[in-house]
Amino acid sequence: MNTQVEIPYGCYWSTPFAKWQGALQHLNSIEFAAAVCKGELASRKIDPQMIDHGILGLTVAQKLSFQGLPWLTGLAGMDRVAGQTLSQVCATGVRTLLSGVQEINSGMAETSLIVAADRCSNGPHVYFPAPAGPGGTGSKEDIVLDNFSCDALGKHSMLQTAENVAAKHGISTEEQHEVVLMRQEQYQDALADNRAFQKRYMTLPFEVPHRSFKKVGRILDGDEGLFLSTAEGLANLRPVMEGGSVTFGGQTHPADGNAALIVATSEKAQSISHNKAIKIEALGFGQARVDLGYMPEAPVPAAYKALENAGIGIDDLHSIKTHNPFAVNDIVLSRQTGLPIERINNYGCSLIWGHPQGPTGTRSIIELIEELVLNGGGYGLFTGCAAGDTGMAAVIRVSDR
Repeated sequence: MNTQVEIPYGCYWSTPFAKWQGALQHLNSIEFAAAVCKGELASRKIDPQMIDHGILGLTVAQKLSFQGLPWLTGLAGMDRVAGQTLSQVCATGVRTLLSGVQEINSGMAETSLIVAADRCSNGPHVYFPAPAGPGGTGSKEDIVLDNFSCDALGKHSMLQTAENVAAKHGISTEEQHEVVLMRQEQYQDALADNRAFQKRYMTLPFEVPHRSFKKVGRILDGDEGLFLSTAEGLANLRPVMEGGSVTFGGQTHPADGNAALIVATSEKAQSISHNKAIKIEALGFGQARVDLGYMPEAPVPAAYKALENAGIGIDDLHSIKTHNPFAVNDIVLSRQTGLPIERINNYGCSLIWGHPQGPTGTRSIIELIEELVLNGGGYGLFTGCAAGDTGMAAVIRVSDR
């Protein structure tokens, strides 16, 4: 079975992203995402009973997260909705979208709610028992910090992968900082006219719930904890690694938040779309893995694979978004594809608004859709890297029905 699958226009949302140990640090990411879903479905007049499948993208375990998706949908008032919980580090956003499309294509469901939720703050500190160890002692792991600083296979940090790619391609600190300033300027476009672009998919001001979820804890006007720099400030930064090129200004920051979107059959999508004249499709997906320790290169082959599967070329693209934990990512993508670097990441990107892992790609795809709609339609590409030197990409088409 091969059913036509669409993303109904306006049936997606994201919270603001908040800095590590910031405004969202006290909220279990699954409970928080469920509360947001319940509110956003109601505000968009989407009947939760029409949803017959769900996917949860989660990369940082939370207390009671063993059941995953069924817990989230139960909390959100959809206690008959089942589905899977997926984790592919920073590629989780694309992976969950692909899985939702496949679920509907297979005839298993008609309407799938895809939710990506993560909290890098207060990450789990895990103890692994080892009865056969000396004195019965085991080992421990700080899930977030240890995995940022140590690749399981190569034992290097994520930062080292950026340094490896910068050295290989001759990318200087100055070139990275130029990209950072460009990306900050693009993000300012999303804040223009009282955050008009972000309000196309984000409820603002945003009410952060108290940990009890019975009252409002505080209000966020938008993303929290952005590290906006000046040319002079960036010039004063030294590389984080001795002999390297990547400064703190040339990389993103860990964050918390969630984002979601719905995929459905064409008939179901039209029934809930906020503009039935707009048709949104995920045309192709790509995945790639590059050499050990060269993670920022992975978005390039992933992008080419997605374009191939969509049946289009680089020159057909109207909008491009990336997950760019390092400015190095976008420089390599531009050099190897010929895409002008100023065409990439209009209205913002993870380099600026942060890195909550699972939701990062989902929010980027939502922004890609809205950019295409504003421009009258066309083809869009999202591509990004993920730990393990991997990358995933998706091609989106927005057209008139």
